[in-house]
Amino acid sequence: MPDFSYELRLGGIVAGVDEVGRGPLAGPVVAAAAILPRNLPETLLAMIDDSKKLTAARRLAVLAGLHAHGAEIALGAASVREITRLNILQASFLAMRRAIARLPRVPGHVLVDGNKLPGVSVPCTALVGGDGLSFSIAAASIAAKVLRDGLMVRLDARYPGYGWASNAGYGAAVHRAGILALGATPHHRPNFGPLLRGLNKIE
Repeated sequence: MPDFSYELRLGGIVAGVDEVGRGPLAGPVVAAAAILPRNLPETLLAMIDDSKKLTAARRLAVLAGLHAHGAEIALGAASVREITRLNILQASFLAMRRAIARLPRVPGHVLVDGNKLPGVSVPCTALVGGDGLSFSIAAASIAAKVLRDGLMVRLDARYPGYGWASNAGYGAAVHRAGILALGATPHHRPNFGPLLRGLNKIE
């Protein structure tokens, strides 16, 4: 379970950063940066974990609780066009930099989930599995997933047949079947596998 060990060791204003959406066949990559108060209620802290381990309802409840108790959370994204132009890793870093830049305060240190750093002027530490180690990173992962999942639900209403409301753009069977039957949309990542390469986009 995550805790505040890394934040307390560093001292000062520490932000956690994580991204969601590196692997999907469609949709943007979304990142969040979170600065958490150290006096969050124990009941709320007990709910915070890697976003992938939480139900959608639990993620929404945690995010509402964080906002209610003064957490500073900022979001950033990189579009499908930027993913195609930069590659997914660099687009993820771009989304992270945008999220960090939108924080209301400049952190003294940033904890980043993963083994690579996004390239910002603020001192950073990469933590593999960070969303299971740091409350700040876990909170960022939750915020990013809530935003991205909500976006894919809205896109599903505009582009039915791919199952985005349930698969969030990942390569589930219904999504792959939709691509074969309907073709690719402007929100598909054209360089993500042979299923998408060469397909005409639909408006």
